[in-house]
Amino acid sequence: MPINLCVIPDSASSDVSRHVSIHEMECRIKSHEQVNGQYRLLVLAAPSCVLNCEPGQFFHLLCPQTDRFQPYLRRPMSIYSYDRSKGELSFLYKVAGTGTGAMAELRPGEFLNVVGPLGQGFQIRPEWRRPLLLARGVGLATLAPLAQEYARLGKRPVAICSARSPELLMSADLFRSFGAEVITVTDTEGNSGVENLTPLVEGLIRSRGIDAFFTCGSARLVRMLQAIGARHSIGGQVALEQHMACGIGMCQACVRPFRRDGGAVNLRVCREGPVFGLQEVL
Repeated sequence: MPINLCVIPDSASSDVSRHVSIHEMECRIKSHEQVNGQYRLLVLAAPSCVLNCEPGQFFHLLCPQTDRFQPYLRRPMSIYSYDRSKGELSFLYKVAGTGTGAMAELRPGEFLNVVGPLGQGFQIRPEWRRPLLLARGVGLATLAPLAQEYARLGKRPVAICSARSPELLMSADLFRSFGAEVITVTDTEGNSGVENLTPLVEGLIRSRGIDAFFTCGSARLVRMLQAIGARHSIGGQVALEQHMACGIGMCQACVRPFRRDGGAVNLRVCREGPVFGLQEVL
């Protein structure tokens, strides 16, 4: 049976303005495929209550116990896509350790226990009409639902997709299907460094009228966008990746400092985030 939890904002998270319905569900695996040499795409059959998601939110997944892997804690994973009409919830992930190694052994027809949706998603402000989406590797998975939402609103973002090599580029075709203008950069082509991306982004501000930045994961990309945003008075948001235990704000394992009100405050990435203002991230 599903477990439904209603989380109400507390005094420690006064910036959180909405109630969140969190569900624990056993979801059947519809498909589980290798995307390339490093990444896998997991598609679950999910009920409508679970699919009441926002771009930037995440789920806490109960990784299976296998002969090779015995993960202890759940693993937080950002939403790659959610389709209410099809009843599908998807995750794109890289096999990097015990938890994802165990997940990689899941087969279609089996079930995966998920808790969510969790956290605060991206805010799509009306004044942000020409956003830039920039991420690297699996960080692009977090931005995919955001591109889909902008497409629904009739706005066309620019997406810069970065990877180590062309064969490891993620989500470029998906972003194009949402109407985004896609630019790809890779390490092997020598155009993915900050020294190359900075003039590229500056040029897009002039030629495309970029008025908002969205990114995920990479600290160097965050610092670059913070500097460019400060020079051009362009705001934006960052979805952070962080180790966590409970995923609902109780354990305090994901606390880190942020810049607010002229000083530094400690906030929980799982509860007050994982999405934060661009200039808040230290």
